[in-house]
Amino acid sequence: MELSGIDAVLFDMDGTLVDSDAAVERAWQRWAAEYGADPTAALAIAHGSPADRTVRRLLPWLDDTAVAAASARQLALQYDDLSDVTATPGAHELLLTLVRLGLPWAVVTSADARLAVARLGAAGIEPPVLVTVEDVSAGKPDPEGYLRAAALLDVSPARCLVVEDAEVGLEAGRAAGAMTAALKGLDGDVRLDDLAQLARQLVSAPASP
Repeated sequence: MELSGIDAVLFDMDGTLVDSDAAVERAWQRWAAEYGADPTAALAIAHGSPADRTVRRLLPWLDDTAVAAASARQLALQYDDLSDVTATPGAHELLLTLVRLGLPWAVVTSADARLAVARLGAAGIEPPVLVTVEDVSAGKPDPEGYLRAAALLDVSPARCLVVEDAEVGLEAGRAAGAMTAALKGLDGDVRLDDLAQLARQLVSAPASP
């Protein structure tokens, strides 16, 4: 893929910029125990998705009010669990590279604002633009979050690179019309071992026409 065509980079948060996998798993396991759900099933589908979407899939008999309450409880379990939350390998190197190259960037997350600010802060990351689940009417795999981020950066979605570590997020990026970079062995326009690899590729890309 020709990275010289990139005018902005849009990042997922958990698992992409921020290593919070252990905290996410602990919260879903505790939540599953409280609600009588299968923790293995929860962990299999929760990553990258808004809490309410996961709750509906696990407990399809709940009405909207109960789903909202269960989703709020799941998020509450995560707010103060920051002990082992850090930036992912290469994250800071990549963000410094974007600054040097003059490429704007944003974070688009399925977390709410409180959780996003807490986790990004724990990782030492302060995004210029942050789009959370509270800013959209539909979460990933709907493209609304990535389309909103592109609009806030005043960049065409087609000239954005969406960086994700979950298939649901890659689906959202593709649906937005963006190019995709995939971590954790997933399939995107670019496949990454870590974010430092993307930093090197952007530096070596030919200048955009």
